[in-house]
Amino acid sequence: MNMPCSTSAQTRSLTPRRLNLLVFTTLYPNAEQPHHGIFVENRLRHLIQASGYDARVLAPVPWFPFTNRSFGDYAAFARVPLRERRHGIDVAHPRYPVIPKLGMAASPWLLYRAARPAARRLLAAGYSFDAIDAHYVYPDGVAAALLARDLGLPFVVTGRGTDLNLIPRYPLARRMIQWTVRRASGLVTVCDALRDDFDAIGVPRERVKVLRNGVDLAVFDRDDAGAHRLKVQLGVKRPVVASVGHLIPRKGHDLVIRAFAGLDEGTLLIAGTGPEAGRLRRLSADLGVADRVHFLGAIDHTALKQVYSAADVLVLASSREGWPNVLLESLACGTPVVATAVYGSPEVVQDPRAGRIVAARTPAALTRAIRDVVAQDIDPGAVRRYAEKFSWDATSRGQMALFTAIANR
Repeated sequence: MNMPCSTSAQTRSLTPRRLNLLVFTTLYPNAEQPHHGIFVENRLRHLIQASGYDARVLAPVPWFPFTNRSFGDYAAFARVPLRERRHGIDVAHPRYPVIPKLGMAASPWLLYRAARPAARRLLAAGYSFDAIDAHYVYPDGVAAALLARDLGLPFVVTGRGTDLNLIPRYPLARRMIQWTVRRASGLVTVCDALRDDFDAIGVPRERVKVLRNGVDLAVFDRDDAGAHRLKVQLGVKRPVVASVGHLIPRKGHDLVIRAFAGLDEGTLLIAGTGPEAGRLRRLSADLGVADRVHFLGAIDHTALKQVYSAADVLVLASSREGWPNVLLESLACGTPVVATAVYGSPEVVQDPRAGRIVAARTPAALTRAIRDVVAQDIDPGAVRRYAEKFSWDATSRGQMALFTAIANR
């Protein structure tokens, strides 16, 4: 008597396959912007290492005709190579136009039109793909949905922050996002709090898989020697407070400066660049702490461990965050943190060894939390041990399970 074949089918469904992914995102590093979207690159690198998957990346950048540095960020886009190889992964950077005033509504279509020829060239060269892995729901995810329909591929999209908690407030973008998530074969967020934002646009929570960003524990580790050099160079005095991130309003560096002004002594290190730099310097002067605030400018990603290690506490005063990578990086270097209670931050800081979450986003509340953490004099080794549970391993396993299930359908 012949037995039914359900057992063999079940076995196949549980067997990992070596898959080929087409990664689509505007959040990806390049030769001119090596830190842009580095969390996406890191996630992909660890997935490939854990799974043996193959991947090609389409990372469109805005078109701009001039490379002269006097044109600022747009000139940097112009200097990005059309193709490059990063950490053994082939990356293509097709250009798409950015149209003033119409940019937000038109971006998904323009991204799709730019990516389609590049994707077809890969297919013509003999590559085949099992799925599209897209990052950022709007506009990237919408463009990926169009591309997936065109190529006949399933796609997964990862929501990371403002694409879920801000952009859906705009009616047209919201409708395009809803169209996209209905068609997606998999939906991912980087923290549990963002599941609520998916739910707000009509996506059942059980459809959404939480795969948080990890931290590279080999890159971010305590660097006492580098921290000592930095302290000597700058002539810092304790307590040392650090604030790391783009100098934009959302990151709340102004709140950190105001909170720091509430301390009678110490040094504030601010690492990052952005349009708020001039205003933040003026604020430091107005508050009488300019001589104790050091603007470090752009710091190489791997060199940030010197800043984290030099600090007694890192402060993140953001108004919005998805999954705050700077908190994990600081913790991996043995430095506790103070953070505002937004989205993924409370999911990172769940132990007194890690620092404090501040409910009220005010300078006074931040000052109190800084004093509290500094007074605790938390052992850097204990902080590091807490951070070690945030490796990329669980995220890679979750991705493998998701893509295997999609490929076996």
